[in-house]
This record gives sequence, C-alpha cells and structure tokens, in this order.
Amino acid sequence: MKPWIIYGANGYTGRLIAREAVDRGLQPVLAGRNRQAVVSLASELSLEHRVFDLDDPEATREGVRGMALVLHCAGPFSRTSKPMVDACLAERVHYLDITGEITVFQACHERHSEAREAGVVLFPGTGFDVVPTDCLAAMLARSLPDAVSLVLAFEAGGGPSPGTAKTSVEGLIQGGRVRRDGKIRSVPLAWKTRDIPFSDGPRHAMTIPWGDVYTAHVSTGIPDVEVFMAVPPATSKRLRKLRKFHWLLGLKPVGALLARRVGRQTRGPDESRRQSSGSKIWGQASNAAGRTVTGEIRGPNGYDLTADAAVTIVCKILDSSPEPGFQTPSKLLGADFVTELKGVSARVSPGEQA
Repeated sequence: MKPWIIYGANGYTGRLIAREAVDRGLQPVLAGRNRQAVVSLASELSLEHRVFDLDDPEATREGVRGMALVLHCAGPFSRTSKPMVDACLAERVHYLDITGEITVFQACHERHSEAREAGVVLFPGTGFDVVPTDCLAAMLARSLPDAVSLVLAFEAGGGPSPGTAKTSVEGLIQGGRVRRDGKIRSVPLAWKTRDIPFSDGPRHAMTIPWGDVYTAHVSTGIPDVEVFMAVPPATSKRLRKLRKFHWLLGLKPVGALLARRVGRQTRGPDESRRQSSGSKIWGQASNAAGRTVTGEIRGPNGYDLTADAAVTIVCKILDSSPEPGFQTPSKLLGADFVTELKGVSARVSPGEQA
C-alpha cells in the first residue's frame, strides 16, 4: 500500500485509529507535535514516526512529503485543519480528517477547485462525524428524490474524548446552526427540542451544529437541514439558560479557559465502556407535498465506528483513483457505504403522506 500518515496519532481517537490500522496489517507513519508521546506509541506498535508542529508551515510540508495521504486527527480542527490542508495541497497529498465542525467542512469545500487542480482529495469527516449521518441522508434522498427538508438525529453512548469535549466548548461559543433554503443560518443554543422516535423508544433531543448541517446539503441537495442530539431534558434547559451568557462565552480568555479545563477533566471512555455502548441515527426527509420517508442506522459506539470508518476509507482511497476535490462519504463511496462497517445495520421505511 502507498505510504500514509496519521497526524495526532497520540490523541485518544488517533490511538484507536492507529491500533485499528495495525490490526488490519497496515503500517501508517505516526505523527504529532508531542515527541515523547509519538515516539512511545510508534515504538509500541513498531511503526515509523515523524514529529512536527502545524505552527511551522515548512516543517508541516516536510512532514507530509512523500506520503500519499494524511489522516488528520489533531483537533480542534477549526484551528488545525488549514495548515494541514495547505501542506497537503502543496505536496499533492490526499487530506482526510475526523472533524464534525461546520466551519472546517465549509473551508475545505471552498478549496474544491484548488484540490481538483492539484489532484488531491479533501475529505473531512471520515468518522462518526459524519459517515453514518451522511449515508443515512443519502439513503433518504434516494428514496424521496424531491425532498425539501431533512431532519437527522443521533444518540451516542460512551462519553466524549478530550478532543471532542474541547470542540464542544467551541460549539457552545459559536451557538447553533441550521440550513434554510440552502443557506447556513445561526440560531440560539438548543434552538429546538423534540422527541425522536427511535425504534426502541423516543428520546428527548435538541438541535446542535453537527457537521451534516453543511455536508447533507452538499450530498443530497436538500435545502433545509436540522440535526438533533439526544440529551436529558435538563441538558437542553441548561443550554437555553446559557443563552443570556453567550456574550461572555465568546470572550477569548473565557473560551480558552473553559476548553483547557474541559480537556483536562475528560479522559474518554475506556474499552469496556465503549464495548457496552452503541450508537443510533434516525432521519426523516419530507417533500413539498408532505410525503415523508424515515430511516434508522444502528452501530457500535462512535469511537470504534470512527476508527473502522476512517481506516476503511483510507484503504479505499489508496487502492483506487478517487475523484479529486471536496468529498463527502456518500458522494465518494455511495449511500450504502456505512453498512460495510462492523456492526452497522440500516433500514429505510416506505414513504407516507404526512
């Protein structure tokens, strides 16, 4: 296989991905800015390593030089993706990451023409954000081609990793996002709440700025998109109360302090907790006449799904001649790609009149 590199391999999710790759007989190069942590993991897994800091553009270019693909796992990606994308385009290296941040999807999409000219795939969101949700959106659009609105919802057990927790703080600061008439719109935190009719019973959920607010429209053309996350009712109530303090959260020192504190206090789920938890995604598409179609995906916990999906996508890209430019999971690999992953099942129900 062509050489590829995992940057941020020493982080919580990066380690899971590195071990998944080794379990499949692959030999990625491990990289990051923390020399001690990267060297230790590379020694444990008998892999090559590179150490470089994304704050140094020349070192970053040198770090990815000679690679066919970078799987970027060092967030928050709103700060780290651009320097890595810059280096990948300059060195003609495919760029993948595991982000769920709307701003990153948008920034990569805006460089679509540049990536096509360089022959480079820009593929943010190769994990739980946004593989299963994007594939479900595409399944629903396939069943109802004239859909004009899409609602997606998910419940993921196991708890967050340090990187996810830090990114969540950034999400609180930025507020909510939805799509209306094809445009991204800002909305308050926990803008809407509703009960999601999962097959094993309803769950209270609130709107969040999940990556599909951006990617689902790119994948399906559906102009109105909302994404919900299942949470206890008390959580959505607390977030609504936070709206009055949103200006305070937006102050850089306050946001930075919160992110650091959350990162230090979050360790990520251990293996037993991951194995005992799963994930589920529900979706509904509707057309202008009120006809609807619904679907649901069941799978393992988000972190194991991320490791499986990311490594599988790496293999598919390196074993083929993919269309360069900005890509989403369903556009590059098809709506049913998610069902190729371990422990994942999907169903879409017949459409009905609302």
